[in-house]
Amino acid sequence: MDPLAIEDYIPRPAVIEKIIVENSQIKTFVLYFSGQDANESFSYLPGQFAMVSVPHCGEAPISFSSTPTRPGSIHLSVRKAGVLTSAMHDMQEGDMVGIRGPYGRPFPLEDLDGKNLLFVAGGIGLAPLRSVVNYCLDKNLFKENITILYGSRLPSDIAFSEDIKEWQNHPSATCLLTVDATEPGWDGEVGLVTALLDKIDIQPTSTISLVCGPPMMIGATLEDLSSRGFKDQDILTTLERQMKCGVGICRHCHMDTTLVCVDGPVFNRAQLQNLHVQELGT
Repeated sequence: MDPLAIEDYIPRPAVIEKIIVENSQIKTFVLYFSGQDANESFSYLPGQFAMVSVPHCGEAPISFSSTPTRPGSIHLSVRKAGVLTSAMHDMQEGDMVGIRGPYGRPFPLEDLDGKNLLFVAGGIGLAPLRSVVNYCLDKNLFKENITILYGSRLPSDIAFSEDIKEWQNHPSATCLLTVDATEPGWDGEVGLVTALLDKIDIQPTSTISLVCGPPMMIGATLEDLSSRGFKDQDILTTLERQMKCGVGICRHCHMDTTLVCVDGPVFNRAQLQNLHVQELGT
């Protein structure tokens, strides 16, 4: 691990420019740093995360859901789940949060170049994958096509609706949706997101898959992709542990000798099998 400068440990104040309500549990916060120098010097890559803090409410790791190819602000999509995230959900445009980072190992973008890309997401798991999808579309970083499969609990839980519309209308992208249970007005697919794999033409030898969602969904998808002929190194996912420091000091997120905040959060299936991540079935 490379040594960090003292400023890497100090939160930068960031202003909430806009709040996008994705569904009843997820909001996307559009942020910009209060100082021009901070805005110009801040850079990140898809797959990395920030440590976000609110006074008297603690700090939590949140993945970037925006792409650095669209500078000027950063997007953090937050599911209401604890003290810090609940405090953020109560905030208004113009309020401020603290940002440390970016931290973690990003997706291996150089390995995606010249490959077909398959994204499989469940719930809030689309947030970090949204960053990669838009990065790859902006950079034309794929061989022929990008396929996005997204599963939600209910139709009203579908997040990032504007992005989904853009992807469904993009000439090089395919975006399919499914839900666990239907609601009035829904005439789309109902079932597990892995069932959508049967509705697309998969070429495992020329495709890299990126997966993110609840642990059980990730485990089932990784196994399904492996059974379809994907190599372990071509199946990528992100892990969420209770990361406390983000820089590998507290070791709260350790798995054997691996630290998720430093060695991850992006891993391929081969790495996960070596780590014996039980909740993912590897």
